[in-house]
Amino acid sequence: MYPKDLKYTNTHEWARVDEGFVTVSITSFAAEQLSDIVYVELPSEGASVERGSSFGVLESVKAVSDVYSPVSGKIQEVNHRLEDEPELLNNDPYGEGWMVKILAAGEGELDNLMDAEQYESFVEQERGE
Repeated sequence: MYPKDLKYTNTHEWARVDEGFVTVSITSFAAEQLSDIVYVELPSEGASVERGSSFGVLESVKAVSDVYSPVSGKIQEVNHRLEDEPELLNNDPYGEGWMVKILAAGEGELDNLMDAEQYESFVEQERGE
């Protein structure tokens, strides 16, 4: 159900190592829970982020929610398309709906994250299944 090449957080973000950077966004479960996302606040390129700290805000018809960084490092690239097309997070969270690319602070930054199978079990527990 969740892409196997990604790592996942317990706050429903995903991370993928891609050409030396860590691409980050929200999971399909998070997008589903938020419902229609209408606004995205993203960090500036060059900003530093700490693992577990908020780097952005999503506003949906249901709620406002922080987005947390799965790794420490520096924001290298921001998906500015989301400013005009926040629905990409609902429609394609693992593709066009990526949020930021981070230059990770060091090796092993993804070691504490869940794989797809662990994340699926985590989501089932959250849903009470």
